[in-house]
Amino acid sequence: MNLGRLFVISANVFQEVIRDRVLYLIAFFAIFLAAANQLIPWVAAGEEDRILLDLGIAAIGALGLVVIVFVGTGLVNKEIEKRTVLVILSKPISRAEFIFGKHLGLSAVVAVLVLATTAIYFLILTLNHISYPIVSLIVAVLYLFLELSLITAVAIVFGVFTSPLLATLMTFAIYLMGHLSQDIVALAALSKNPQMQAIIQKFYLILPDLSRLNLRNEAVYGVIPDPMTLAASAGYALLYTLLLLLLASLIFSRRQF
Repeated sequence: MNLGRLFVISANVFQEVIRDRVLYLIAFFAIFLAAANQLIPWVAAGEEDRILLDLGIAAIGALGLVVIVFVGTGLVNKEIEKRTVLVILSKPISRAEFIFGKHLGLSAVVAVLVLATTAIYFLILTLNHISYPIVSLIVAVLYLFLELSLITAVAIVFGVFTSPLLATLMTFAIYLMGHLSQDIVALAALSKNPQMQAIIQKFYLILPDLSRLNLRNEAVYGVIPDPMTLAASAGYALLYTLLLLLLASLIFSRRQF
């Protein structure tokens, strides 16, 4: 896989998404958080600082998810519909490089979005004299980016072989099930049904366990998992993302245009 070609594809994706004014979401985030800061004291007096901490980091993840779901699921399909994929693949670019480049470009957009919204988040907290555990929040944001990068790979997998609408719905479903996977396994254990437990366990092994990357609840209280847990979770996210991109490349290599 040629890094130069990967960079060209990812740069094109980055520029294309930026031209679609996706980064206007940063301004929306700033307005939303400033408005929430004014409204929360009216409905939760005494707990406004904690609520704003929770709300801000949750909003960062939500905005990233919106970009991924509505942009990532159409990255490949848009090229196919416009027939530009034929021009791209007629050049010395492999289909795997095409898929990996798309993922890298959209991940770069998400990184910029997460970085900018996190800076605004910290700025609003600082201006309002709200104390916050900066180290644990930065760690949580880094793992939030790993989670969003994994979901980007999920969106690309579905976008390779389904319509954008169906890919959007399926990506949302995987996101929700990924965050509820451990709860679903615990619920199956309570059922005392061996067949149900076996089925749920198989789904658990296949679906991404996104709760491993969700450090947001602990972060607002200044809690950071131990280094081994962090390393294992990061390795899990990177490996799962790689496997998804390889799967997308395999499916895409079998498509006829």
